[in-house]
Amino acid sequence: MLRLDQIKLNPDQNEAALWDKAAKLLRLPRTAIRSLQVLRRAVDAREEPVLVYTVAVAVEREQQVLRRCGGRHISVFEESFYTLPEPVTAPKLRPVVVGAGPAGLFAALVLSRCGAKPILLERGQPTEQRIRDVNTFWESGLLNTESNVQFGEGGAGAFSDGKLNTGTRDVRHRWILEQMVSCGAPESILIDAKPHVGTDKLHITLRNLRRELLESGCDIRFGHRLCGLHTENGAVTAVDVAAGGEQYTLPARHVILALGHSARDTVEMLYEAGVPMEPKPFAVGVRIEHRQSDMDAAQYKTYAGHPGLGAASYKLACHLPSGRSAFSFCVCPGGQVVAAASETGQVVTNGMSEYARDRENINGALLINVTPEDFGSDHPLSGIAFQRKLERDAYALGGGGYLAPCQRVEDFLAGRPSAGPGAVLPSYRPGVTYTDLHACLPPFVAESIAQALPLLGQKLRGYDQPDALLTAVESRSSSPVRIPRDETGQSGIAGLYPCGEGAGYAGGILSAASDGIRAAEQILQTIRREST
Repeated sequence: MLRLDQIKLNPDQNEAALWDKAAKLLRLPRTAIRSLQVLRRAVDAREEPVLVYTVAVAVEREQQVLRRCGGRHISVFEESFYTLPEPVTAPKLRPVVVGAGPAGLFAALVLSRCGAKPILLERGQPTEQRIRDVNTFWESGLLNTESNVQFGEGGAGAFSDGKLNTGTRDVRHRWILEQMVSCGAPESILIDAKPHVGTDKLHITLRNLRRELLESGCDIRFGHRLCGLHTENGAVTAVDVAAGGEQYTLPARHVILALGHSARDTVEMLYEAGVPMEPKPFAVGVRIEHRQSDMDAAQYKTYAGHPGLGAASYKLACHLPSGRSAFSFCVCPGGQVVAAASETGQVVTNGMSEYARDRENINGALLINVTPEDFGSDHPLSGIAFQRKLERDAYALGGGGYLAPCQRVEDFLAGRPSAGPGAVLPSYRPGVTYTDLHACLPPFVAESIAQALPLLGQKLRGYDQPDALLTAVESRSSSPVRIPRDETGQSGIAGLYPCGEGAGYAGGILSAASDGIRAAEQILQTIRREST
């Protein structure tokens, strides 16, 4: 088959027009194309918006056509597939996977399908109970510290936009997407350049993935929290687990740490147990919220609101005079700002969209990079202390009850407190307190945001509009800690495999899932070697 890139359709054209476009590009009659498969679909809104496709087509005399027409946009289509490792006999001590976020779930899936029968420990609750706990928090401010936006089946990504785009290439990515589709995710994620599942569809996918894991021999234990580590001669021998007010010891030789970026107590326990760690850079800031219709108009112009385009998103960045960077992150078109605390007395914001992306507002993180030099200490866990202070200050400024401090952009730039909203109404629950965010943000973060807003407004019209809302604080963009590992994926303690976002090796659902798979592959290789 031949791969054809950069085939463009305007939003009003049907995808059936791809056949004519492909035939014209190959200088063939339309009837000469035997099949056409869409590989990728993207929106290019730099001028008038167009849909840009990559397709694979089957034609007769392929090599002859390629020689005649080959060029920058025509090449041989070489499809690659991920193949599961060879199956193993389940070892006496089953592998233990800690955390049921993307890294842990897909590590457990590969281990299960290959016969290793892992034990999956998740401190939070399954999706059904977790949804109830999160809604209770959003409606009443009553936080369950073990079942919330950060902890539970699916990890932090289960209450997000469910974005699956990544900047890395990995043969595992397509396989991950296919497994998600087989579990109920929309098929569009297989071709969209910026695929997203949406929170509502992701919850369905997670329930079906759980069923697949159980049928494949995985022992899933919700409400079971890793609370201790046993080692001997530099290798793990067992883990302690807290569940239902009691504690038990689980012998183990292979333990995958897929903790996520918010299991601070677990990270502290592991550090005290001797697991090597180091601080790492991350980013903090605020959620900025606009009306979706304004962002649609800014990007799609006369095509704003066109059903073929969907809700507009954006990706922005700029370098500041101070040398720092400001950038958008986790943009949620047609979504809402959500309360994402996991510890009492702290305010954390995040963003979430359902698959339809049909709410009134769009929100995204506006982040400023921070480095270990900003943490005020050279302790490996100083980044966690830095985050906690931000979150406590935001809680205090909000006035308690997990109300989030909020400010209009115009007031933030003028350095005065806001008295209420303008045209943009806040979506954050349990609610917001209008104030001056300079009182809870470190001065260098507040100054950087103030410098960035007009610069980003030059790149996207209306981004710095006076009535846009800033809600604080966005502090969980990524882990502030890295757990070093060697070429076999193990930490300084043999048999311990740190992976995913919590260990500092991923930046989203797809990259975390593929990192978890790599950890599973290493364990399967070890099991296979030990059994011979």
